[in-house]
Amino acid sequence: MQYMLLIYGEEGGWQDIPEDAQKAELAKWFAYSEEMKAAGVMIAGDALQATESATSVTAKGGEVLVTDGPFAETKEALGGYYLMNVESLDEAISWAKKCPGASYGTIELRPVMVFDQ
Repeated sequence: MQYMLLIYGEEGGWQDIPEDAQKAELAKWFAYSEEMKAAGVMIAGDALQATESATSVTAKGGEVLVTDGPFAETKEALGGYYLMNVESLDEAISWAKKCPGASYGTIELRPVMVFDQ
């Protein structure tokens, strides 16, 4: 069963963290990714650039609107994701608990709809 592990957190402040603390935090993420790969559950995963770099596109009623920034303002922004293949929701939850972002943000798990084509 595929699950998308979505990582939400408050944006900003990364540049204010000392370089050694940044390296220590990134090491946690790299170790987490390696653990998922070694377990054979990680399909893909990436960090996302800040919401200020986003472009939103809507096409309602035949009118296309392209705007800079996210569609909605929220306190926590989507900062990255992992796509995983696990046996159950319980297993997905166990991986979410280990995610470094769970200690300071929110982890959302969603089952992926896989279609036969």
